[in-house]
Amino acid sequence: MQKTKNLFKWIIIFAILIFSQNSFASPQVPDYIIYKGDTIPIYNLILEKYFQKIEKSDKGSLFGLKFREGATLNCWRGYQAIYLIENDSLFLKNIIDCGERKIDQLASSKRISEIFGHNENNEKVFIDWFSGDFNISNGDLLRWDGVFHKSFENEILVKVQKGKVCKISEIQNYVDDPKRINRKYGDTISKVIFNELSKLNWKNKNDFDCSEKYLVTIGKNGEVTKVIMPEYRTKEEINGFWEPKEYKHCIKTVQKGLKDLKFDILKVNRKAIEERYYVDIWIEDDGTLEDWTE
Repeated sequence: MQKTKNLFKWIIIFAILIFSQNSFASPQVPDYIIYKGDTIPIYNLILEKYFQKIEKSDKGSLFGLKFREGATLNCWRGYQAIYLIENDSLFLKNIIDCGERKIDQLASSKRISEIFGHNENNEKVFIDWFSGDFNISNGDLLRWDGVFHKSFENEILVKVQKGKVCKISEIQNYVDDPKRINRKYGDTISKVIFNELSKLNWKNKNDFDCSEKYLVTIGKNGEVTKVIMPEYRTKEEINGFWEPKEYKHCIKTVQKGLKDLKFDILKVNRKAIEERYYVDIWIEDDGTLEDWTE
């Protein structure tokens, strides 16, 4: 399939999260919540939900994050919100300029008044418009979409009903099984996949050359559930470049080489997720994979 070497002489494998399609955009600063005396970043846009509810006009949007006049590349919203959990209630405490280190209380109060009128109570606003869940980080970072959303190994789940905190519980987004392969760091999976594929003898009686790009899916169960060649997924594309038998042979060979892999279970918001990895392989004349590990 690839008879000549090109710039992709190395095998490159990298993780793609379900939500990583936005990774080319600028990373966004988080909001904050004061919880048990600590100020912790959160990645839930609670105030944005209020703007959506009252249909506040905006000057454009991008990936669900609002871009307002005066905003910066790393803060499309044009502000950061600081929340507070106090007496089993959720409050909005401040609205600050992006990256503001020393809070200007007067400016913050003015912004809040412009939005909520004079509904401040002791310099905070009861968030009675919000019902739902949000997470507070309580452990190491697991995954990041490259823009805003982050998932952590352990998190505190806060359930809210019309501003009242109904339940606070700890959740675990990573199932560490000693009998399975570590999946905390996506960059370690590349070597695992390479080692498995390098065990195969890629020579075959039909002289099929399986040098190509593959998209490998690690399913919710931590096992490889699907392998495709993303550039030649349709029958028409396959017939336009090589016989389907060669395609099927190479896919089955990769699937066979990876079928025994069992990775730890990875979750986002308590739900197991799948991840996809691109694999670009080059096969030597003797039927082995070109060694890129040194």
